[in-house]
Amino acid sequence: MLWFFILSIGLTILYRFVPIPITPLMVIRLGEQAADEKKEMRLYKDWVPMSQISKNAPQAVYGAEDQKFLDHYGFDLEAMEKAWNGNKKGKQIKGASTITQQTVKNVFLWPARSYVRKALEAYFTVLVELIWPKERIMEVYLNVIEMGEGIYGIEAAAQTYYNKPAARLNRSQSAMIAAVLPNPRRWTPARPTPYIVRRQGWILRQMNNLSPLGYGI
Repeated sequence: MLWFFILSIGLTILYRFVPIPITPLMVIRLGEQAADEKKEMRLYKDWVPMSQISKNAPQAVYGAEDQKFLDHYGFDLEAMEKAWNGNKKGKQIKGASTITQQTVKNVFLWPARSYVRKALEAYFTVLVELIWPKERIMEVYLNVIEMGEGIYGIEAAAQTYYNKPAARLNRSQSAMIAAVLPNPRRWTPARPTPYIVRRQGWILRQMNNLSPLGYGI
């Protein structure tokens, strides 16, 4: 137990300053690709600092995924309560997971539902909020999040879908990428469904209504 705390805290401090080389989800996806003869092995990621990311990108995911990002300490208690009450009524309520929690799940954990994983997620969320500033959380999130089959991070997504660097993403393109994040293996900015187009429009409105984050170029 002591070694777990030492290693987890040490790794969190290290990742406060250095790019994340690979995540558990990336390894799992590579394994899935290797097991499926119809799929080619693909891992496209290109870490870029916030200084090389358009301000539109963090603003888009801020509006789409976690509008209380600047105000909470890793947990959106109101959204969690709504999700809990919805689940008790047999409804699936989305939106309880904050950007910090999603970052933690990608960087430190594996994609599964269990009490152990939820407990570890809460632990790492507290650690990250204590050790990383909000800008670093957003920077890591934008660089590790899955954005398509074998595509991770905003730079890889910008190059794949728009043939341009993340620094040059405009508002519409950023909102489109953010629109598919709930399920990037089902939806793609290259072929948006009517639902994704509507979601893009909603995100653009949120981008106008929310105060600018001030991150990026």
